[in-house]
Amino acid sequence: MNMIHKLVLAFAAVTAGLLAAGCSAKDDGAVGIHPDWSYNAVIYEMNVRQYTPEGTFAAAAEELPRLQKLGVDVIWLMPISPIGVDQRKGTLGSYYAISDYCAVNPEFGTMADFEDFLARAHDAGFKVILDWVANHTSPDAVWESGKPSDWYVRDSLGNTVTQYDWTDIAELNYDNKDMREEMRRSMRFWLDKGVDGFRCDMACEVPLDFWRETLPELRKEYPGTYYLAEGENPELHRDAFDASYAWELHHLLNDIAKGKKSAADLKAYIGKDAAACPPEAFRLMFTSNHDENSWAGTEFERMGDAADVMALLTFLLPSGQPLIYTGQEIGYDHRFEFFEKDPVPAWEWNERSDFYRSLVDMRHAHPALAAGEKGGAIEYLDTDAADVLVFSRSVSASESLDGEADEVIAAVNLGAEDADISLPFDGEAAEYFSGKTYSGGEEVSLPAWSWLVFVR
Repeated sequence: MNMIHKLVLAFAAVTAGLLAAGCSAKDDGAVGIHPDWSYNAVIYEMNVRQYTPEGTFAAAAEELPRLQKLGVDVIWLMPISPIGVDQRKGTLGSYYAISDYCAVNPEFGTMADFEDFLARAHDAGFKVILDWVANHTSPDAVWESGKPSDWYVRDSLGNTVTQYDWTDIAELNYDNKDMREEMRRSMRFWLDKGVDGFRCDMACEVPLDFWRETLPELRKEYPGTYYLAEGENPELHRDAFDASYAWELHHLLNDIAKGKKSAADLKAYIGKDAAACPPEAFRLMFTSNHDENSWAGTEFERMGDAADVMALLTFLLPSGQPLIYTGQEIGYDHRFEFFEKDPVPAWEWNERSDFYRSLVDMRHAHPALAAGEKGGAIEYLDTDAADVLVFSRSVSASESLDGEADEVIAAVNLGAEDADISLPFDGEAAEYFSGKTYSGGEEVSLPAWSWLVFVR
């Protein structure tokens, strides 16, 4: 949702308290079966408006070969429905102020254009999920005038209600059973067209019982679909979502990059999250997304020289499902305008593209890195360097996605100074990025914000 980063910062203390309450004990009622394709999948968030100069489905479809080269598995389309006019922000408005759930924003093309994009994406091997905004509509949405007034939360004068500084939206009333059923019907409209699931905007603002009623039904009717919650509470996984956001991790990585937190804080977070969440839970991990980019700045602004090692961690850490946002794969250091046209000027494959492709390939090649219960648990290996985190993840042949035993060992320097370590493992291992073979006990130097990743 637009402005979410500002809200996270403004209400950090409240949010922390709520999350602590929600994470007080492990929730063992999580969704236990994910689509097979999702365990080692990498998600690409496509900002359709800014992805091409044209900002259309037709133009985006022509870029699918480039995403194939990048190797990502899932294309998450930011909201594609029409945007309200009443109280619109900027010239084009927020994608998240939707006026009609079952239509296409003419800015992007026609329904036929979307269906063609979807077909071409599927033919190219991608899964496609839509950004679903269930918490609210625009104030002038077709529901506001065409449905009973109690489908919306209203004040004492009968006016629709906004939340926070989202003055271009109207909050929906989940006490109304008919509204809930129409929301489900609208979701089925797109699933019937063949989309592979939804990223659910502000899922934490929608009553949990709606998701617990709805998502099991949709999974039964549309097998193999996938659901991602914008929210962090482990309760979102119980009979509901496949994946949720690792917001706390994201802010922790920013703080480590700034020298405010350390490798020890990262270990503490990993332990806390593992204790709070069921092993089946996927956590979306990222160094950027549409909110962070537009409102907090690019990963280069927030993380500086540490941006690469933080991206690496999103592909390595347990339970994680990595996300790449529009422009990251070419190192585009620019905050996209949120309410205006502001496209990527040129897509030229470069060293940054090679870097992300190598991360995607690593993820696909090593089942120890799978998300959820099929990935390897983390085991820390001792080192004397306080800023260096060394850990392994491994799976046996019987546990592995591909039936082969696999181990990945990572040594990452999370400090701004060079560090010397003795490799704390036995035997030999090949370094993934260089191909060089190292021996356990060998002395190595890790420059600031660098890493070695060993596979065997």
